[in-house]
Amino acid sequence: MSRIRIVHRTGFSYEQPATASYNEARMLPHSGGEQFVLQAGLDIRPGATQHSYLDYWGTRVSTFEVLTPHRELAVTATSLVEVRPAPHRRGELSWEELAEAAKSTLTLVEASTPSLVTAPPPDVATLAAEIAAEGAPVGETALEVCRAVGGAMEYMFGVTGVHSTAREAWGERKGVCQDIAHLAIGALRSIGIPARYVSGYLHPDAGAAIGDTVVGESHAWVEWFAGEWHGYDPTNLVEVGDLHVLVGRGRDYSDVPPLRGVYAGASTSELFVTVEITRVA
Repeated sequence: MSRIRIVHRTGFSYEQPATASYNEARMLPHSGGEQFVLQAGLDIRPGATQHSYLDYWGTRVSTFEVLTPHRELAVTATSLVEVRPAPHRRGELSWEELAEAAKSTLTLVEASTPSLVTAPPPDVATLAAEIAAEGAPVGETALEVCRAVGGAMEYMFGVTGVHSTAREAWGERKGVCQDIAHLAIGALRSIGIPARYVSGYLHPDAGAAIGDTVVGESHAWVEWFAGEWHGYDPTNLVEVGDLHVLVGRGRDYSDVPPLRGVYAGASTSELFVTVEITRVA
């Protein structure tokens, strides 16, 4: 079990004052399953009234608007989360049972449908099909697909952008966790395994002392369905564990951006992000 504190600060600075901005944030961790949120709050500057709701995927969303001129919008999410290792689950569906469920259950239909950013390149789809043809159970097949995709990619910041597609990242064989998750999701869906995108955080140093604060960043991984949802981190080629903190789920990144909105009055804006992670127990 881990108890982790996260301070995630992000926002926009404007070349000229924005006269108004309308925003939504997905930055507060999910509470459920093996994860329990002990404390969580959002500080917005300039001050703004917040409204919260759970979106279709169960992600906590905070909406707010700033109606006074401002040169900077800063949003700071501070959370304290307890995470336990996921238990080993049995009772996996057969391929035939999974195919039937994926056609008849709405959430699985959506998790099985390709999107523009997750559509796999032909050779990735071929790779996934070859692994599936070996005849292993669904879960073992999904694991091998994620390992193959993640192992073929080099983590490199700056090669891709927030709107890059899986095909573009694969063309470079380089990208960040968002790109690798999109590739794994597309590969899994191409062989009939429902998969979804997960956003959150990963403590980057398992050996850090209790109380040491380290520089982190937002992270992404995948979950596939084989009777139960199972999480895997294809960027780091590891099972999702008690150093992963889940914030939101969706079909792809577009369902779970930490902060997005529109503004009026300013010509250009620049995004800034810092994340600090501390293991407190």
